[in-house]
Amino acid sequence: MDLFCMESLAEVKAGADPTFLNDDRVLTSLLTIEDSFLPRCCDFQQIQQDIKPHMRRIVAGWMLEVCEAENSEEQIFPLAVNYLDRFLSLMPTQKNHLQLLGAVCMFLASKVKDSRPLSAETLCMYTDNSISPTELLNWELVVLGKLKWNLGAVTPNDFVELFVRRLPLPEDKVPMVRKHTQIFIDLCVTDDRLAMNPPSMIASGSMGAAICGLQLENEDRRLTRDELTQMLAAMTNAEVECLRECQEQIERILAASLKQCSRASDDDAGSKTREQQQDQSNTPTDVRDVNL
Repeated sequence: MDLFCMESLAEVKAGADPTFLNDDRVLTSLLTIEDSFLPRCCDFQQIQQDIKPHMRRIVAGWMLEVCEAENSEEQIFPLAVNYLDRFLSLMPTQKNHLQLLGAVCMFLASKVKDSRPLSAETLCMYTDNSISPTELLNWELVVLGKLKWNLGAVTPNDFVELFVRRLPLPEDKVPMVRKHTQIFIDLCVTDDRLAMNPPSMIASGSMGAAICGLQLENEDRRLTRDELTQMLAAMTNAEVECLRECQEQIERILAASLKQCSRASDDDAGSKTREQQQDQSNTPTDVRDVNL
């Protein structure tokens, strides 16, 4: 009797575990340990003499583009930036090594969170081969040593589904809330001004901004903007005013980002010909502004 292998090569992701998500002890545990994964200092000048805050933003933006280009798991980008910020808060680094550090952090985060981690060769390609796989692997050990191999950091993504389960959201709007919240989280993680905020604050501020942006708080008369903020603050043991200020800051950053993108798009349309645009690399490798 012949036997045939009928297994599919397609990946099947595990579904959400309601027992896990509905247990308040999970949320409590995350809130208890999240501060231990924050960078040690928020002032670049205390540790970094060569790297400026805008350079960190450029490299974080490049890291996000790489993760999007590779369809990486959503958790990889915030986790990689957490490694980046923690390393920069501990170790003086030259600016010509910043992209290498970003690549190493993505390399490590993808090993922790992705079933198909990014390869060293792929990451080097996204740097336009300005670094080699050997350099990346050597720096991997340096970063692991400085982080004391403590890679299981809490990120804003860890709170999203926990909040969704505890807020009175219309069932048909939940996917859109998740999507918009993730966009806000990525925006916050890219911006160095929010780097010292706890992950729960980033997650709750992002979800509040997403719900208000979708105007879902108006669909249920029992849920106003202030009540939404109070509910999120109660879940995270945060001060209502602090959470409200964080949410407003996120909304300002989004507005500024959209304005900048619109201006850049207009400039490109007015100054570049079709041939010049085709000459531009299609891979996110341009971080030359770091060296300015």
